[in-house]
This record gives sequence, structure tokens and C-alpha cells, in this order.
Amino acid sequence: MPSSSASSGPPAPHHDYYKYAPSLAGNVIYIVLFSIVSIGHVFFMIRSRTWYFIPFVLGCLFEAIGFVGRAIGANETPNWTLGPFIMQTLLILLGPTLYAASIYMVLARLIRLLDAHQYSLVRTSWLTTIFVSGDVLSFITQGAGGGILSNADTQSRRDLGNNIILAGLGIQVVFFGLFIITTVMFHIRITRKPTQRTYSVTTPWQQFIMALYAASILIMVRSIFRMIEFSAGRNGTLQNNEVYLLVLDSALMLLVAIVFLWYHPSRILIGYKDVGSGGPDVENRTSGNSGTYPMVTPNSTLPKPYDSDATSAVQGQPQYTYDATPGYSSHSSPSRR
Repeated sequence: MPSSSASSGPPAPHHDYYKYAPSLAGNVIYIVLFSIVSIGHVFFMIRSRTWYFIPFVLGCLFEAIGFVGRAIGANETPNWTLGPFIMQTLLILLGPTLYAASIYMVLARLIRLLDAHQYSLVRTSWLTTIFVSGDVLSFITQGAGGGILSNADTQSRRDLGNNIILAGLGIQVVFFGLFIITTVMFHIRITRKPTQRTYSVTTPWQQFIMALYAASILIMVRSIFRMIEFSAGRNGTLQNNEVYLLVLDSALMLLVAIVFLWYHPSRILIGYKDVGSGGPDVENRTSGNSGTYPMVTPNSTLPKPYDSDATSAVQGQPQYTYDATPGYSSHSSPSRR
């Protein structure tokens, strides 16, 4: 009579998806933290209608759900299954790419808010299109490579997936490098020669530029880390120790999410209202040309280009006032003190 063990058939094949035992506690902590920042971003986005931040919110959700996959993997050790592994591989890899799409749009809106189109290296009507297009290309490339790598059962397939991911990360690094250069040049130019809008808006625009610097550097460091990780391959040190992923990838992306939770782009919308430009639709009315101002409508009030009491380098220039009567505007002579 055959034994019960013999009738049960051969044991299921063991899939070595991880080179270490994932930490359940560490991954659960990241689930909680990314869930909290995701809820915060959803709240601010809906309340302020900053819909262009949807990709950023999706990036936070990708990170949270990716760590759910890692937590499941920690529970399955060492008998890992494919589904959770694919989940964590793709979502944690692609989350920062979604961050980048919204970050590119923040700079474009900040330039329009300050009426500083002439200081941008890239025409503002093209800025978002160029950088987001590069981001989409990076997203698709990394996604394709991650899909191949997750299902690879031979070394040649692993190498193919690795190389495609490296190409996608390379695209991301190139476009983010160009974005940082564009941001730096804009900051230098507007600091040397501020526009009139910089004196009238209440948005802390210089702090937003610092936030862009911080987020860009964090994402750049993370992308370079992932490039080194995938270049070394499956037997490299970085893929054989979980702490590198938790610190040099996920911790940095959590910081980016916190930065934009504190300096949320809804404050740029408040700046639009301050100058009477009616919100993000301003980009449809300024079309990349400098010196364009919102239309004066009856019963509307526009700020003076400069505070007459301001002690700045622009003293002595003409001061302007606006009348709400249709077809009427007045120009007063400079005050003499």
C-alpha cells in the first residue's frame, strides 16, 4: 500500500524570489507611513482641486501597495509566490516616476504665477509637455523591464529585464537632470531681476523652489541607487540586503511625499487668486509670453505692482492704480518723498 507521502506527489518547486528574508515589521511600518501621507495628499488635492497632483497621489499609493506585497512576501518566507513579488517589484519601482510627473508641473505653474516666462530655459507652454513626455517614456520602459524581470526563469531573461529597467532609469536621470538645471537657472534669474509679481503674491515662492530642489535631489539619488543596484545584478550586494532598498529608495520617497505635504501646491493656487488670475487656467491666457496680465473686470481689484511704502530698488518708478469702471484706467505720477 503506497504511503501518504508518496501519493501526495512531488513537492512544489521553490522559487528564490528574494535573496533575504523580508522584514515583516519594517515593511508594515512603510505601509502605515505611506498610507498616512497618501490620505493627506488625497485630502489636500480634493479640497484645493489641484488635479494635476493626481500622479503624485498615485505614486504614494503605489508605494503603500508595493509594501503590502513585501509584507505578504515576509509572511510567505521562504515559500514565496509570484503575485506579491510582482506587486512589490513594479509598484515600488514605478512610484517615483509618478511623483516626477506632478513635480514637473509645479515648476511650470510657479513660473506662470510669477509672470516670469522670460526666465525659463524652456518655453513654459512646452515645459510640462517635454518633461512629462520623458517621464511617460521612463515609466513605460521601467514597467516593461520590471514585468520581464519579475517573470524571468532564465538568466538571459533576467539580464534583459535588468537592461530595460536600466534604460528607463537612465531616461529618468537625464530628464530630472535637465529639470534641475532649468529650476536652478530660473531661480538665479528671478533672484537677480525679480518680476513685479514677486512683490504682490503671498505664495512663499522661494520656499517652493527649495522644495523642488529637495525633492529633485532625493529622487535623483534614489534613481542613481536603483541604477547601481540593477547594474550589479541579482548577485550584487544591493539586491542581497533589504536595508538598502528601505533606506536609499523608500525612505527618500517618503521624504519627498512629506515635503510636498508641507509645501502643498494648493498654496500656488492661493497665489493665483492674489493676483486675480483665476487659478490654474492662467496658463491658457498667458501662452508663454512675458508681460501679460489678467483682464480687469468690473468690480475687480488688482494689486499695485509695487507697494508705495516699500523700500526697494524700484522706488521712483511710476505707480499704477486700477479703476473697476469698464474701459477706464488711470496712471498716477510717481510719488516724491
